[in-house]
Formats: sequence, C-alpha cells, structure tokens
Amino acid sequence: MTDLFGDLPTISQSPEAQACDRPLADRMRPTRLSEVIGQDHLLAAEAPLGAMLAANSLSSLVFWGPPGVGKTTIAWLLADASDRAFVQISAIFSGVSELRKVFEAAKTRQRIGQGTLLFVDEIHRFNKAQQDGFLPHMEDGTIVLVGATTENPSFELNSALLSRAQVLVLRRLETPALEELMTRAEQLLGLILPLANDARAALLNMADGDGRALLNLIEQAATMKTDAPLDAKELSVRLQRRAAQYDKSGDGHYNLISALHKSVRGSDPDAALYWLARMLTAGEDPRFLARRITRMAVEDIGLADPQANRLCLDAWATYERLGSPEGELALAQAVLYLALAPKSNATYVAYKQAMKLAKQTGSKAPPKHILNAPTDLMKEQGYGSGYAYDHDADDGFSGQHYFPDDMERVSFYAPPERGYEREMSKRLSYFEKLRDKRQQD
Repeated sequence: MTDLFGDLPTISQSPEAQACDRPLADRMRPTRLSEVIGQDHLLAAEAPLGAMLAANSLSSLVFWGPPGVGKTTIAWLLADASDRAFVQISAIFSGVSELRKVFEAAKTRQRIGQGTLLFVDEIHRFNKAQQDGFLPHMEDGTIVLVGATTENPSFELNSALLSRAQVLVLRRLETPALEELMTRAEQLLGLILPLANDARAALLNMADGDGRALLNLIEQAATMKTDAPLDAKELSVRLQRRAAQYDKSGDGHYNLISALHKSVRGSDPDAALYWLARMLTAGEDPRFLARRITRMAVEDIGLADPQANRLCLDAWATYERLGSPEGELALAQAVLYLALAPKSNATYVAYKQAMKLAKQTGSKAPPKHILNAPTDLMKEQGYGSGYAYDHDADDGFSGQHYFPDDMERVSFYAPPERGYEREMSKRLSYFEKLRDKRQQD
C-alpha cells in the first residue's frame, strides 16, 4: 500500500528532543533494581526478590499492590537481571489467541536456551479457564509468570495458580519515598519546582502514595509560570487532586467498610467518622452505608442499647427523605451514636449458637404439650395435653420445658453487665431461679 504521506519530508529529532517528548514518568523509570523506591521489603539482599536473584532462582510471582508503586518496572528489571526476555500483556486486551502466540514464542526461545518472563497486568481480569491456561507453561519452565493486580489475589485468582506463584505485596509510597522521587525528578528536569514548602507537602499529598501520579503532577507544576513560589492554596487552584483509589466492587470498598465497622466496634467516634467520610468522598452509595451501619447496631450493640437500632433506621429514613449531601449528616450522627454506645455481641453469639444446634437437631419435634389441638384426632394424640397457661400462674410464669422432649434445656443468651443488658441479665437470672423452683415443685 502506498504511504499517503510518502512525499512529505521526514522531520528528524535529536535524542534530547525525543526524550522531552516522553512523559516524565517514562523518563524516570529506573534502569536498575537498586533505583526502585519504596519497596525495600522485597528488594533488599535478604528480602524475597533479592534472595531469588542472588540464588539465580526466579519463581513465578504475583505482585499485589496499589497503582503507581512499581509493579511493571520491577517485573521488567527482574527479566533483565535474570537474562530473560520480557513480554508484557494486559488481561484487559488479551484473549486466548494472543496467549497462544505468547506461549509459542516462549517455547521457541526455550529451545535456543533463553527464558521468558511473562508480565500480565491486571491478571485478576482473566477468568478461571484463562488462568488455568498458564499452569502447564509455568510447570514446564516455558515461562516465569509475573502477574500484577490491585485486587486481593485470594478472591480474584484461582487456587491452582496461587499454589504455583508466590504472592508479594507492594506498598503504597510513603512520604519519604515520594520526597526522594520529587528530588530525582527535579534533578532530571534541571529545575526546582516553583512551590513553597506547604505547596510541596500538598503536592505529595495529592499523589496519595502513587509514584506515577506524583510524576504527572510534577510535570504539570514544572510548566507553571509564576513570579513567586506558589503556596498550597494557589497550587490547589491550578492542580486537581488525584482521585482516591476506590472501587465499589473491589478491595478498597471492603477494606474501608471493615475499617469503619471496627472503629465503631472499638468505640472510636473520630476514626469511625473519618472512614465514613473517606467512603462518601470516594463515591460510595450512602444507602449501602446506611444498611451496614444498621447491621453494626444489631451485631455490636444489640440489646445493650435497644435504641441504637431504631436510631439507625431513622437515619436511613432521613437520608431517603433528604438525599445527598444533607442526608449524609444523619448517617454521621448514627455512626457517632454507635461508636459511643455500650457494646454487646451477646445476641449475635446466642443466635449463631442457636442456628448451629438447629442444624444439628432439625428433625426433632416440639413437645406435644405446647402444640395446638384444633381437631379431636390431635387431642387423642396428646397434642396440648398438660400445657400450663402462664397467665394463670400468680407470677405469670409456668416454668415448663419448651425444648424437644429428648433435649436438655440449653442456654444461648448470656448478656454482659453493660448498658441495658444489665437489666436483661437481672430478668434472666430471675426466670432461671423461678424455673428451678417450679421444676422442684
């Protein structure tokens, strides 16, 4: 085919111009493992990757961590350090046909004595059958698989693949690592960013632990024209903060709701309010939060404060009436109330014990004396015979046996001496003593 632009003159660029055309994040990519920032727990001499390279024994790996912490770069450098061909694919854009081509090419390399490190980005997006397709090629040494995922491998990857690969957790970049990255970027660019100290701190905070995001922000800040260094407020006007990492169906979702629940259970209203705010600012559905907050009331407060459940339902209804953002304040009030309420899981524990026993004894019939007898036949069979109507007793308590005839009475509910359950404990003790007395009589 004729090139439509064949008659146009070719414009050549110097190496310096070509470098300037590349994004800063690409120009800053480390060329040696020793240059990688923030992952010393994996790369130090005694750490997992350091030890593998020292022993010249690189196994298949799964890198689990947030975006922008070096998963792709480390995989590429591992291939270079172990003298393997580096092949990169994405589970988003690759299918069975692409995988077959990759495996065939790896077998060809293997025949001439070269290994292949196959890096699969977003590996959790492959289905079970696709994940199983890697197994024979991992086992016969055709490839060393390095998968990258932001999701929990325990939930997203099948057990057969996980049994053949070591999961390594990459950490979000903390402030010292981000500061070092900023310094390196300024050295490469040959300038000092026009930012005051508070603006430099704000820029690091905008990156939210993501090295790639920081370099993109630095690239924007480096082009700003200003007569004096910008302060944090001026910087926030010119640059947009990186959106928080949050997937409403992924790890971020479950991690944050777990943090909120445990903060409430731990009676820390400030931490609970913080995690609630984190989820709302990340775009979580307030109705999901209303449902989970109500669950906290019945699971962790229970009868220690019977009003807690009602207050959560009222907060839920208030949100439905007002909507966002005004209705979210009702959810915040419910969270604060639950965090400071007396805690008890006595109902939760009792319910689980009762469910366990019910499953074990599901075929046992109730005792006949507590069964209704609407027909003569049922009366002849003894239904309702011997039933004592509790209201006929002076104290309104008959003390009869209500479990199956061949089952001893079981105690499930053990209220603690907290909140309203102090009163429940007194009542429980009262009826236990009265029951013993009735049975003796």
